[in-house]
Amino acid sequence: MGGYVFPNELEVNWGLFIVLYPYITGLVAGAFIASSLYHVFGKAELKPVSRLSLISALAFLIVAPMPLMLHLGQPFRAFNILWTPNPTSAMAGFGYIYSFYMIIVLLEIWFMYRKDLVQYAETRTGFARLGYNILTLGAKDISPEALHTDHKIVSALAVIGIPSAAFLHGYVGFIFGAIKANPWWSTPLMPVIFFLSAIVSGIALLILIYSVSCKLRDRKIDFACLMSLNKYLWFFIILASTLEILEVVHKGYEGKEEWPMIRGLIFDTIPTTYFGVQMTLGVLVPFILLLLGRSERLATKTRELLTVVSGLLVLIGVFAMRFNVVIGGQLISKSLAGYANFHVGLINDEGIIPTMLLAFLPIAILTVLVRILPPWVGDEPVEEEMEEHKAMPNIVTSQTVSSR
Repeated sequence: MGGYVFPNELEVNWGLFIVLYPYITGLVAGAFIASSLYHVFGKAELKPVSRLSLISALAFLIVAPMPLMLHLGQPFRAFNILWTPNPTSAMAGFGYIYSFYMIIVLLEIWFMYRKDLVQYAETRTGFARLGYNILTLGAKDISPEALHTDHKIVSALAVIGIPSAAFLHGYVGFIFGAIKANPWWSTPLMPVIFFLSAIVSGIALLILIYSVSCKLRDRKIDFACLMSLNKYLWFFIILASTLEILEVVHKGYEGKEEWPMIRGLIFDTIPTTYFGVQMTLGVLVPFILLLLGRSERLATKTRELLTVVSGLLVLIGVFAMRFNVVIGGQLISKSLAGYANFHVGLINDEGIIPTMLLAFLPIAILTVLVRILPPWVGDEPVEEEMEEHKAMPNIVTSQTVSSR
């Protein structure tokens, strides 16, 4: 430690699990927003990832509360916040927001896959047949009228899910932004910054998962889809990074009594993770690579590779951002005259290996989910459908999505 630090601040209480918690919830919200670009806004070029994004959101949503519960040490204590609710507690909101959002995602997936579930129940045998019959919930009407109704319900749920996703991750930013005693956290911009970075990380995740899944299945990447994800990722990187920079610049321009501590935190305590990883590796380099990836002078394979590498770097940068917020805020002493140190072990509680295992758990769950509910059914090129969307955006979109 350096300077004057109170004795109760020598240990950083929120470790890597609490860093992982907003990171995973951000991936959930971002993946769902990417799905909504197709289902709500009719971006037909994103059809190949419309189902994959929802299934990915569900896989990460299942794991989202685990870092918090494991951090507690006694996970069952987490339910006390639901059984004895306190409407004035921001912490109590997570259980209700998470539960509502889980219901929205599950319903949207069920209505989207209902036709497939009925078909699988008729064509599979053994336990698979029994499982798919259970998943149909007895609703086996796949007439055009019923499928059209399914599509309208999916669109309505997607519309409801957009603000729900914003609440889910904006809430996490609100938790930190509302802590007035910490100058690094206390800002009304924190919920917006967290939400925009969530969209960025979700789109980057989708780029990686889609590209890797195509490689594993020996399928050609839909170039129009990948370039569309490239465009949206580049746009949201600009918004997210601009707000992050403006927030720090605003604190410096105000020059309040806590600014010397924030400046020391950024330039002396966490310069590597802040300037090196978050801003350079996670923002500046992907910004340039994504622009190069849209250059028609380069070969298609090169443009695909640049976009995929950008997605990976963005995921690393967003994790660094979460680390700098959660850990960095705890390094500033309440005395505003010293900094604590953060030490992390390899295999201890909230160490590097347990954190990595927890981070890759959603990928394992996703691997199982895509076998039960294949998200790439009908992921053929979409050039013709894009033309249909332009001509008849409402009617044709409903029929197309329902038929999938």
